[in-house]
Amino acid sequence: MLDEDLQVVGVADGFLRHQRFGRDGAESTTKAYAHAIALFLRWCAGTGRPWQAGAEQFALFMTWLAHAGPLASGVDAVGAGSGVVVAGPGAGAVRCPSRINGVLTAVRGMVVHAVATGNGPAGLVSMLYEVADDRDLPADARGEEGRMAWRMRARHRLREPETTVDRASDEQIVALLRACRSARDRLIVLLMARAGLRRGEVCGLRRSDVHLLVDSRRLGCEIARAHLHVVRREDNPNGAWAKSRRQRVVPLDFLVVQAFDTYEFERMRVPGAANSDFVLVNLFRGRIGAPMRPDAIGELMAAASRRAGLDVPVRPHQMRHAFGSNAVDAGLGIDVVADLMGHAAIASSQVYVHPDSSRLRAAVDAVPSPREFGAVIR
Repeated sequence: MLDEDLQVVGVADGFLRHQRFGRDGAESTTKAYAHAIALFLRWCAGTGRPWQAGAEQFALFMTWLAHAGPLASGVDAVGAGSGVVVAGPGAGAVRCPSRINGVLTAVRGMVVHAVATGNGPAGLVSMLYEVADDRDLPADARGEEGRMAWRMRARHRLREPETTVDRASDEQIVALLRACRSARDRLIVLLMARAGLRRGEVCGLRRSDVHLLVDSRRLGCEIARAHLHVVRREDNPNGAWAKSRRQRVVPLDFLVVQAFDTYEFERMRVPGAANSDFVLVNLFRGRIGAPMRPDAIGELMAAASRRAGLDVPVRPHQMRHAFGSNAVDAGLGIDVVADLMGHAAIASSQVYVHPDSSRLRAAVDAVPSPREFGAVIR
């Protein structure tokens, strides 16, 4: 990361290198952190503060984030003499609470890393964090022993409004399956809706990752029954990659297994697709046999949504959200859902626990009536 004089900002560059290589973080996450830290450093430069003083005035930075639009927070706005007037509280916010909290998380990580490496005063950590217990965490996120534990809690955080997860409904998924024009496209829909794969994970699947046998030990795999392995690879020519570097196993139900079998017969009829190690390849247009691009998944979903007569196109990630919501509705624990979906933290799966209005109504209707127990109601 460079400053306005094209000099490397050591404290930011060191943290981003640690995030990307030391912690083996995803490239997309590191890039998002870099954008967030750049905002903080621009604010420090524009207000004449070194970054250490900026960390001490985190509340002012939060206010600036909420109300400083592109003219004030862009690259051209560096410097106290830019002449840009920034609106304050009372005016409409230009960033939502979740975006602001994400920026603060990245900056806090940079500050803590700087303190740990001796590039910042130790007192900065206590200004950004307070010691708190774990009683406000979900029960599944606490320790198994039941004893209260202590943790570091961020001092600066905006309250985010609770919203229901933006999932595809079961009716939309069925409509998309009916609108698909090939076995390959039906398999793609099922891999997202019944296995919870991201579009990059779908396009990155290799044939060696899919084990459909009852016993896979002959393949060198000790996991029983049909499943697939989600593996991150850096050398995929289609630019597809799994978000997490940690490999995970996803069990497959009979619908997905049937879809794999049907697709294999369809693929065998295309000579140019025989030699590719990728599961999903171009069969109808483009370079036949080339692995599908992640962008093609979105195009496929949009086209199928139009043919299905849906008012709003279903996006790939909504299919993944449908899988997570259905898994929670089926009674799976949040820790199991986190493993199935490849979430690094259980908190990422917490969004599926919040019920929507239809699930609340179903829960009330499922409560037995007093009449079933012989009670008299007057």
